[in-house]
Amino acid sequence: MKVVVYGPERRVGALVGDQVVDLNRAYAKYLREKQGAARAVALAHAIVPADLAGLVESGARGIEGAQQALDYLANGAQDQQGLGGAVIARPADSVKIHAPRPGPGSRIACGGANFAKHSAGIRRGMGQNVTEQQIYDAARREGQWGFWKVNHELLGPDEALTYPRRTQRLDYEGEVAIILGQAGKDLSQAQARAAVWGVTLLVDWSIRDGGGPARALSFNLAKNFDGSTALGPCVVVGELDPENMAVETRLNGQVRQQYNTSEMIYSFTEIVEYLSRDLTLLPGDIVSGGTGAGTALDTSRRDADGRLPPDQFVKPGDVLEVSSPGVGVLRNRVTAPSAVAAV
Repeated sequence: MKVVVYGPERRVGALVGDQVVDLNRAYAKYLREKQGAARAVALAHAIVPADLAGLVESGARGIEGAQQALDYLANGAQDQQGLGGAVIARPADSVKIHAPRPGPGSRIACGGANFAKHSAGIRRGMGQNVTEQQIYDAARREGQWGFWKVNHELLGPDEALTYPRRTQRLDYEGEVAIILGQAGKDLSQAQARAAVWGVTLLVDWSIRDGGGPARALSFNLAKNFDGSTALGPCVVVGELDPENMAVETRLNGQVRQQYNTSEMIYSFTEIVEYLSRDLTLLPGDIVSGGTGAGTALDTSRRDADGRLPPDQFVKPGDVLEVSSPGVGVLRNRVTAPSAVAAV
């Protein structure tokens, strides 16, 4: 099932062909007409809520109910009209599709340096002679690392990123991310696997100009600015293995990244196991597995002064497309910052 967040009320729907089907309203129709439920609307709100956070928290029962509703519409319903004349299905190109984040409180954790080819490219660009196997072995020996994204609002499909003023080296990282459906602390890998609710695509927009002196802990501003995270176009539930997904990134139509999540150094289950040590993860939390080779950073070679040439980096007017079979395309355009009035 391809779950989307749509419209001004940010209701939850399912992509069915070229239609967006409102799952809450469809389930209410199913309960009234198929099951004869007297309180169909109230039951629908409890079992298949109209918001993504509620649907995630409803767990397997919510997805089961949503699928029952979709099957009823496809095979048994006499019409496509909801209770009280509510509209159930709309053409997908007629509604606004938002980033499928289960509420602003859901946290976003990103695995760092989790693909050996990507990391090896960065090292080679700095003049180091390393192999991908050396990078992999060192990463497994030294342990995991990553960072948190703290954006209040995320970019959804076909939304524009305003080019940050403080950079001249804006980079892209096309990634696969999982959304957790269960709360848990000190999870085993088996429990981590069971906690996965769905899978989506994520863009980790990154500033590569340098963040000053290296520090063990920092505010990580290179990864956090307005629009620095894009998510979507949908969340695929129950159909894909997040640890075996092909990803392609195109910049202005040119292929930049092609990789498979099976190449990850640390699997999603290992990352979730690591993050949950002494920290309770919650339904709706998002975990991204990191990016493969082909970013502007890992394909650029520093000049004699140690600077990155600008050629491979993103510029205002560029269009980025991250795609994966079964999920679709997450597309964003980069726009120039507006002029700042003189003081």
